[in-house]
Amino acid sequence: MESFTDVQFWYWWVFALFLIAVEVFAPGAIALWMGISAGIVGALVYLFPDLLWEKQVIIFAVLSVVSVAVWRVYAKKHPPVSDNPNLNKRGHDLIGQSFALTNDLKNGVGRETVNGVIWKIKGGDLPEGTKVSITSVEGTTLIVEPEQA
Repeated sequence: MESFTDVQFWYWWVFALFLIAVEVFAPGAIALWMGISAGIVGALVYLFPDLLWEKQVIIFAVLSVVSVAVWRVYAKKHPPVSDNPNLNKRGHDLIGQSFALTNDLKNGVGRETVNGVIWKIKGGDLPEGTKVSITSVEGTTLIVEPEQA
């Protein structure tokens, strides 16, 4: 039986494949970079077979931490560009729409059905029948202003 001190290069490559497979099933870009780090350590062990296992683990740990940190900084500075930035932001698609209030807004708040969905409405004190326009969204609340006649 081989001891832990006799780590072969292909052990690291198998570990790298395992980590990349974990990334496929649980995406988060952490296991991916750790898998790449394990692959690099495997390559180093292939090139330098006498590399002590302690140094291998330290190299893996440092590469993992650095690569994940660099990825997080890069991902924060370069967010993915979406062809539909309002996806899952239903209220944002309503900005600019107009409708007549079916209930009074008391103390500046009320409820209104817009496109078949009941929304909390926020604006000034407005009577029923006032034509309003949606100007913005705060969470699940539509902000409205009366339209100028």
